[in-house]
Amino acid sequence: MVYKQLEQRGMPQPPVNVSTLRQMAAEHEPIACLTAYDASMACIVDQAGTDVVLVGDSLGMVIQGHDTTVPVTVADIIYHCRVVARGLRRAFLMADMPFMSYTTPVQALDNAVRLMQEGGAMMVKLEGGSGQVGIVEHLARHDIPVCAHIGLKPQSVHKLGGFRVQGREQADARQMVDDAAALEQAGADIVLLECVPTEVGRMVRDAVEVPVIGIGAGPHVDGQILVLYDMLGITQGRLPRFVQNFMADAGSLGAACEAYVRAVKSRAYPAPEHCFS
Repeated sequence: MVYKQLEQRGMPQPPVNVSTLRQMAAEHEPIACLTAYDASMACIVDQAGTDVVLVGDSLGMVIQGHDTTVPVTVADIIYHCRVVARGLRRAFLMADMPFMSYTTPVQALDNAVRLMQEGGAMMVKLEGGSGQVGIVEHLARHDIPVCAHIGLKPQSVHKLGGFRVQGREQADARQMVDDAAALEQAGADIVLLECVPTEVGRMVRDAVEVPVIGIGAGPHVDGQILVLYDMLGITQGRLPRFVQNFMADAGSLGAACEAYVRAVKSRAYPAPEHCFS
């Protein structure tokens, strides 16, 4: 039997892992991330040079047609994660923990194990600030790699009153910085920061040592992520300010993904028009 990891020894670049991402952040090499939901698109995204691929609960909106991510289940994420994993060779695979799938340490660990064993995920992502410190500690204690998602938290959209920029008030910005530091201390390997003013992105980046990935968080973080269907111009309706349509000037899906990776790596994206003040 030939193991996949042995085949990959001949790859031009070895597969990305947590240490790779830390090194990239330390060397100020921007980390390019995209979502994917099926094997064919995962292959295109991977070949474009994307560093991290997220099977996000955004699939509830762009694949299933819901208004929010709330209806997505653990079984949904496992299915999409499993098929995406088949299309990847180099990129690091991260999976969202859906709404109410990590309310207790035991539940969180059970579901994280399923996402990794059944779905093939290499890291799980969960939403929440300092209130999730105990959950992150529990997962980290069991060697589960964790991405902590703060700022705009789509699973909390009904509590927040809609999709809106977070951290514009000084107290809220300070709390976000404190949350990031607490989550890092608890064992989070990455912080994902969504829809915040550029200055808050800088503050969070300066407050932690782990990589900070932004989506609508300005240019000063360690990497960028977009929903694949948004950056390809497939998503219908009004898009967030931070989205750029990379398909508009590309001749193919692969070329659009390559253009996105180049723009992130050169720091041409996000441009000022994609940022919040």
